[in-house]
Amino acid sequence: MSSKNHVEQTADLGQSIWLDYLDREFIASGELKTMIDAGIRGITSNPSIFQEAIAEGGDYDDDIAELVAEGKDDKEIYEAMAVADIQHAADLLAPVYIESKKLDGYISLEANPDLAYDTEATIEEVRRLHKAVNRPNLMIKVPATSAGIPAIATLISEGININITLMFSLTHYDRVADAYLRGLEERLADGFDIDHVASVASFFVSRVDTAVDEQLDELNNDAAAALKGKIGIANAKMAYTRYLNVFSSKRWQNLAAHGARPQRVLYGSTSVKNPNYPDTMYADHLIGANTVNTLPLETIKKFNDHGTVAPALTTQLEKARSQLVQLGNLGIDLERITQQLQDDGVTKFADAFSDLMAAIRRARTEEQQKQETLQPEPVLED
Repeated sequence: MSSKNHVEQTADLGQSIWLDYLDREFIASGELKTMIDAGIRGITSNPSIFQEAIAEGGDYDDDIAELVAEGKDDKEIYEAMAVADIQHAADLLAPVYIESKKLDGYISLEANPDLAYDTEATIEEVRRLHKAVNRPNLMIKVPATSAGIPAIATLISEGININITLMFSLTHYDRVADAYLRGLEERLADGFDIDHVASVASFFVSRVDTAVDEQLDELNNDAAAALKGKIGIANAKMAYTRYLNVFSSKRWQNLAAHGARPQRVLYGSTSVKNPNYPDTMYADHLIGANTVNTLPLETIKKFNDHGTVAPALTTQLEKARSQLVQLGNLGIDLERITQQLQDDGVTKFADAFSDLMAAIRRARTEEQQKQETLQPEPVLED
């Protein structure tokens, strides 16, 4: 029996498990370092996780007090605290980054989701965050919207590591992979090295099943019932076949000859939403070489406890293709569903960011009132 846990065994098959969680207490307690030592190869973060930490704990109270005293506004307070956490996590991951020769060891920070439909504003925001964090193992999240695609190409051409998010369809994947290649080609044409540029294409899974299952339930027949809980993984497998084709093409080989790194597929939204499905379903069935799966803390614990470690992304491909064809034959438009999921995802990310700003605003207001109360009474002269 192997002495390695399931996360470490998965790494032996070529898939890196990243943790989809980060807050200050998790860093300060040493728990993050423990998980890195136990095989976690990277981290993704998002505003909703940060918002919960601020609203429910006191880990940021001292920072907020200091930043309020400096006259910082809500966004400046958020960024100062987020940048500090991201820098600390990046430093903890630095040994993984070095040991893996820059394959892993990345921490992802989300760009302001309010800019998801503004190409130029996204580019400026990412440049600024990249400079503020100032760590080589930082990735900045940019959504795969129509405005995000040209921003991704530009940022890659500037040598900035990008985690492309909110990908749900094969169309999304094709556009993202092309943007990565265009960015590398432009950078190479400008005479710059491309061997250090890294990117992941985050392909979301469980949300696809949630949306498709609702439509399958409405059909209420045996053919529909047989597809429930199957389309997310089938869709993910087809994205991986696209990856294999793109990154073995002549176009790619020209870039690889100059040291370019493949843009790995990262599977996100891989916690199980339906309690009727096995709780490690998306961890078990999405293992494949040169990929990433980012999992919440609880899913990692469950996967280590009772998950299945075996190559899965290249198995039963014809069955996966057939399931997607059957879905279309039932009159369900997966392309339409996945585009709606991206649109909804942008809204959800923006709402989470708005909630985060509201939590900081409340904390800032409370701190301002506290500081005003503590101001000494003016001394009146005779």
